[in-house]
Amino acid sequence: MSPLGATVLRVMLGVVFIAHGYYAYDVITSDALSAMINKRVGLPVGDFATTYLLVAHFVGGIMLILGIFTRWAAMANLPIMMAAVLLFHFDQGFFLRGVITDVARGKAAVAGYEYALFILAATLAQCFLGTGALGLTKS
Repeated sequence: MSPLGATVLRVMLGVVFIAHGYYAYDVITSDALSAMINKRVGLPVGDFATTYLLVAHFVGGIMLILGIFTRWAAMANLPIMMAAVLLFHFDQGFFLRGVITDVARGKAAVAGYEYALFILAATLAQCFLGTGALGLTKS
């Protein structure tokens, strides 16, 4: 039964990464994400990091769902999830909670790193587990 567990994890991670890639591209936008990364890191690496994130999330997510070179697809997403936890969410505290970011418009955001930390741990677990059952390749 453990190969099926690895498959469930693999497919769900793929779905999450594709959804987050879409969110980064369409809702946040590439330019805004690049600016946010440049501001947080303090170096002009935003364009590269944004391109890396989009490719790793979209292509890696598809590879995870199909079970193609699963370990490589998961490893490509590890640095993104580490950066998400350490650079963007860690200072917000552990627990997820709603935070008003724009009082005038009533916009809310989610703060806290528990979800990003969980996805990081699941991605690392997928690196160790490999493809599982029903994948197109064995690793």
